[in-house]
Amino acid sequence: MIDYEFLRLVWWGLVGVLLIGFAITDGFDLGVGALLTLVGKSDEDRRVMINTIGPHWDGNQVWFITAGGAIFAAWPLIYAAAFSGFYIALALTLIALWMRPIGFDYRSKLPNKTWRTAWDWALFCGGLVPALIFGVAFGNLLLGVPFEFDNTLRPTYTGSFFGLLNPFAILAGLVSVAMLLTHGANWLQLKTEGNLLARARIVSFYLSLVTVLLFMLAGVVVANIDGYVITSSVDPLATSNPLTKTVEVVSGAWLNNYSTYSWMLVAPVLGIFAGLGSAWFSKQQRGGWAFLMSSLMMAGIILTAGAAMFPFLMPSSTMPNASLTVWDATSSYLTLKTMFIVACIFVPIVLSYTAYSFYVMRGRIKAQDLDKPHTIY
Repeated sequence: MIDYEFLRLVWWGLVGVLLIGFAITDGFDLGVGALLTLVGKSDEDRRVMINTIGPHWDGNQVWFITAGGAIFAAWPLIYAAAFSGFYIALALTLIALWMRPIGFDYRSKLPNKTWRTAWDWALFCGGLVPALIFGVAFGNLLLGVPFEFDNTLRPTYTGSFFGLLNPFAILAGLVSVAMLLTHGANWLQLKTEGNLLARARIVSFYLSLVTVLLFMLAGVVVANIDGYVITSSVDPLATSNPLTKTVEVVSGAWLNNYSTYSWMLVAPVLGIFAGLGSAWFSKQQRGGWAFLMSSLMMAGIILTAGAAMFPFLMPSSTMPNASLTVWDATSSYLTLKTMFIVACIFVPIVLSYTAYSFYVMRGRIKAQDLDKPHTIY
């Protein structure tokens, strides 16, 4: 029989898988959007770039929506606390994401250069802003979020929006931006040709190295900031209540898991060497391998943060004992079990149709394709 402890661990892993899936799939179209004004030197170039992601971006959003729904259902306390604290940031993210479908549909409605340039910058923001905010959010999780719970488990956020924009969080945001733009450039290596392809290779090479350097710098900072440690006993089968444990704040504690479980070092090593591999394969003009490497790089970076924080999900900087963990922030056993059964059925279906859609729409987008029917942006 599946017990409560196992289900809590499974849903920690499944939400991680959803976040990695979102980074790999939706990451490349966010990256392409943010690169639109850098790599695309002409209206034709930019139309080609948009058409490389046009058939995929809405399907890729499924990963983001599913991850949000899973957090709501599996970890309601985190959903409540996060939306209280990150409300403005999440609102900005949604507004930026709205710019993509609007920009895709309306950019080419008029031949006016000013009109199209305005939408190009809107698409740039639609790619850059979410990438930055996602990284800033992860940075603040590592630092601890200023929230508290009362005796009825009602959360209160005690910080401010601008308080989220601290130096380490901005560094984490830059890591996110660099890795997603690298992934977008590698996608363009797969889907374009000519001068556009050549520029994408150059951008990928340099951004891959920048991502690795920023990631390593963030690791040095994490080794010297305060982490969180549970100092009381924890019953992984107990009903969720974050106020029943004791937590201490200890400098460098986020590296404890790597000392205890040395196999977890696979994650940061993967992030570094896959990033270097992305630069190498871009230099060797092997776009497919570069895309695979940037996918593994992002998986390694995300897993590094998750492994460092485990079992913490959302530490509290103002009330450490109220920090939310894998063991005390989940829904009921019945909810997790029902969701697990549904996930076992539908996750393979989603993976299958996603893979099939990429297979059907494989191949490079050429300039002459832009003269085809109205399905072209």
